[in-house]
Amino acid sequence: MSEPLPDPPRKPARALNRWRVGSLSVIQIVLFILIVLAANYLSSQYYTRRDLTGTEDYTLSPATMRYLQGDAVKNRKDPIRWIIAYRKSADFYERIRVLADEYARVSGGKIQLRVIDPVRNPDDAEELATTYKIFDPGNRQLSRKDLIVIDARTKEEIAAAATDANATANHVRIVTSEAMITYTVDQTKPRQDKQAGDKPTDTGRGQRRPSGFQGEDVLTAGTVAAIEGVPRKVYFLADKSRIDAQQERSPWKTLVGTLALQNILLEPITLSGKDEIPADAAAVAVVAPKYDFSAEEMAVMERYWQRPRSAFLFLLSPGDTPPRIRGFLRANGVTPRRDHVITMKGGQTVSSVQATFALGIDFTRDLAGQSTTLEGQSSSLEIDTRDDLGSKAILPLPLLQADPEFWGETKYALGRNSFDEREDKSGPLILAAGVTRGTENDDRFAADSSRMMIMANTDFLDPDRLHEEQIDFLASSMNWMVGRESLAGIGSRSLRTFKLPLLNSQVSFINRVNLFFLPAFILLIAGFVWSSRRA
Repeated sequence: MSEPLPDPPRKPARALNRWRVGSLSVIQIVLFILIVLAANYLSSQYYTRRDLTGTEDYTLSPATMRYLQGDAVKNRKDPIRWIIAYRKSADFYERIRVLADEYARVSGGKIQLRVIDPVRNPDDAEELATTYKIFDPGNRQLSRKDLIVIDARTKEEIAAAATDANATANHVRIVTSEAMITYTVDQTKPRQDKQAGDKPTDTGRGQRRPSGFQGEDVLTAGTVAAIEGVPRKVYFLADKSRIDAQQERSPWKTLVGTLALQNILLEPITLSGKDEIPADAAAVAVVAPKYDFSAEEMAVMERYWQRPRSAFLFLLSPGDTPPRIRGFLRANGVTPRRDHVITMKGGQTVSSVQATFALGIDFTRDLAGQSTTLEGQSSSLEIDTRDDLGSKAILPLPLLQADPEFWGETKYALGRNSFDEREDKSGPLILAAGVTRGTENDDRFAADSSRMMIMANTDFLDPDRLHEEQIDFLASSMNWMVGRESLAGIGSRSLRTFKLPLLNSQVSFINRVNLFFLPAFILLIAGFVWSSRRA
């Protein structure tokens, strides 16, 4: 039997070096803090924002982004100051705050924000009221309306305003919350009082509540107006038009409102007796002309068209274009036809035209390929490709094209709505066209080119028939004609709130779920967890 081997000798334990351990711990903590600080700094400087809402409610429209990144904003020497005087309890405060941050970010720092709560910062509010003269009538306090001041003045203009109390502030715009929020009044119905012999009694006036938010439209319009100082003028030939301007929801008000959001002023004038179109005209609008032009008036139109940077908007009544206007348009490559664009479905005549936007001119690039329904009556346009137009530097191009199943019916008034290849025009038909005169492709002369948009439909201006893509098309056309290509494109979409109708029994059930069943279910789960742990 062998003897057990002796245990190997043990090395003496080395004394714990507390200083070394403590030093390593301190170094690790310091390095961890430095890494956290560096990560926070880098993430604050280099980051990407994502709008995860289904309808991209917090993303600016392509037209607004293009304008904020364009020369009008990018080439400014002095920043644009936005002063947001809003109560935090106000409707849509958070949405307006996020929207303003997005404007500042997209502009690359050219828009500087300052936020004031008039309730919590009365001194700042008083200073703002004094600087921009925003007072309630009859007192010397800041207007109680929530508002945003857009100040695009240069340093020289600010210095001049400080010494001259009468200095005008053309480059300052004030946007109120009333302009950004749309309201509706709940309609209350009279109730039957059985004790009063079933006589209807009034339950009181309807309650006014927010129903929509159009902040981007208004803020972009305010920024454009502040930068430009004065609106572009488009002269409307009122003595030749038959458009109704008196009704509450008239096409005239639709046209005025759409152009106002582009900082364009539609000003009625009479052409009769004038020798020239005013020199400050950014464009001339001929809408639903009822009467033809005289030879002298046509000469005025021709002279204006020969100016550099002239522009025409023609919105014609379908099948009814006065002869001299028709001749003027034909000379520039676009001829309005005497037809009505229709199709037949189920034995019924359909005049609401399904159409697609064409990439005829660069301002339609955001809309190209998208479909729309042009309601009301429309006539088609014929685009000429004559060689003599090229020698005059005139280029007509299609902008809106009807679907192939629609044709141009020449005997619409007779009620014989069937396609006749000998008389009618087969599809696809052109519904809107643009014309350029000048060298658009040469940057040296493009700014002096003249532009025109023609469309033989005025019914689409009816507020009950107007679609959002048609508003974008009209606004883009006007911005293109007045030389503001950066604002052309798809505009913003108004946010709408919806009222969910619920029966009293449904409301009671929801209340019971929220106030009883849901808390009881949570308590039951909590009791089960406590019992299992105790066991």
